[in-house]
Amino acid sequence: MDHKQITYAVEANNLVKTFGKERAVDGISLNVPKGIVYGFLGPNGAGKTTTIRMLATLLQPSEGHAKVMGYDLVQEADSVRQSISLTGQFASVDEELSGRENLIFIGRLVGFSKKDAKTRADELLKAFKLEDAAKRQVKKYSGGMRRRIDIAASIVTSPDLLFLDEPTTGLDPRSRNQVWDIVRALVKNGTTVFLTTQYLEEADQLADLIGVIDQGKLIAEGTSKELKASIGAGSLTVHFDDVTELEKAKEIFEQQLNHFAEANLREISLTVPIKEHAKAAKAIGELANNDVQIKDFSMSQPSLDEVFLTLTGKLPESEGDELHEQS
Repeated sequence: MDHKQITYAVEANNLVKTFGKERAVDGISLNVPKGIVYGFLGPNGAGKTTTIRMLATLLQPSEGHAKVMGYDLVQEADSVRQSISLTGQFASVDEELSGRENLIFIGRLVGFSKKDAKTRADELLKAFKLEDAAKRQVKKYSGGMRRRIDIAASIVTSPDLLFLDEPTTGLDPRSRNQVWDIVRALVKNGTTVFLTTQYLEEADQLADLIGVIDQGKLIAEGTSKELKASIGAGSLTVHFDDVTELEKAKEIFEQQLNHFAEANLREISLTVPIKEHAKAAKAIGELANNDVQIKDFSMSQPSLDEVFLTLTGKLPESEGDELHEQS
């Protein structure tokens, strides 16, 4: 099959997975373009990991059809497996072996010669900044090092599609940034990344396209910018030198923008939702017309957290290592 002719890494049509009477995934349809990071977000128990398990051939769909890298998910499962790699939340390498031994072992398992397996292991250790820890047992690695060796193990053979299930859960900010750099490098080299994450900042930073799943259904999809625009309101925040000016401004704002202006007396500021920047600018102008002195102001669009909260009514939480669970 000529992968150059494939537009989508994942094409799913009405995927359903039931466990007894529970519909863990309830009619998911996806078209994930090749060569991007696709962020898959959802609250706890939404069905994210069950969807990944189906797309990675670990679970058979109860209903629906899908193609992964152009191969039928059920009829050509072996070809799908050869095109993908899957990394869960916790390191799946052998803790008793060193980082280098793990990578060589995996290389041999996938058919590399002894020499080629060693060469590939050394390439990955260098790329993932693990050369100094190459001979150390994995059980002695820090959390960030464990995640890096786990991802390295997933790409001993470069997959067309890499499923990353919450890759930075529990990592400190520095280690998280290192993993982000690795993900960007993978995509630059042609791998498509299907990312689930509980960190909305992570999706904002990495994902070219984001799907939001809730109660087994895909409820929204778009770029981060599109999703933020979809909920309408950004916000205007104005700071003042004293409370008297704030109180005068509050009355003007609520009249001009037809919305409650929230006062923060500690910071001596007002915040009001805005849908149109032109109206916000007019309201600022009205302050000047009424001799209200302002210190500074800023306008911001909604955060991805606000989008998620608006769409699902809750913020995401870690689903735990659901690659071994049923929901």
